[in-house]
Amino acid sequence: MSDVLAPTEILALANILDELDYYQVLHIRPDASASAVRSAFHQSSRAFHPDSNRHLDADHRQAIGRISKRITEAYTVLRDPRRRRAYDEALRGGRTRMQIAEAEAGARQQATDELEGKTPNGRRYSAMARTDVARGDLAAAVRNLQTALTFEPANAHFKTKLQELKGQLEEERRKKRPAPF
Repeated sequence: MSDVLAPTEILALANILDELDYYQVLHIRPDASASAVRSAFHQSSRAFHPDSNRHLDADHRQAIGRISKRITEAYTVLRDPRRRRAYDEALRGGRTRMQIAEAEAGARQQATDELEGKTPNGRRYSAMARTDVARGDLAAAVRNLQTALTFEPANAHFKTKLQELKGQLEEERRKKRPAPF
């Protein structure tokens, strides 16, 4: 979309804009790097900025305005890794647009799911492990996190926290061992 379009192409693009996902709007691949997203945004926004297209008639300026807003919307979502993951999830569900607040809420929910768990039992045992840690009972925390992982074996946060707790528990055990003669 970075090339200058003819007035008829601008109207055609504006007409199909609702069918395009954010990657298509910015003319990038879904696996594009953050710098590629930024570069595509700057290139597209220059080409479709309303001030750069003041010479067009009212219908075309209105179409340029819609395109420019969608370019900005796409960039705002895709530049933030958390929002981008939430958008990619929505895109797999067939949605091509996502409001910024919705993307942010989705990102927060994904972070919460990762930290606290997605499943009821994963959340339950994770919460019990946090309580155990607060009480200083690392052995119980390890058991509860291991149980949480049986319900959510792919939860990276649970795995990381479990390894940390096992390390702390081993360190405590070493300190309690009597010194050899």
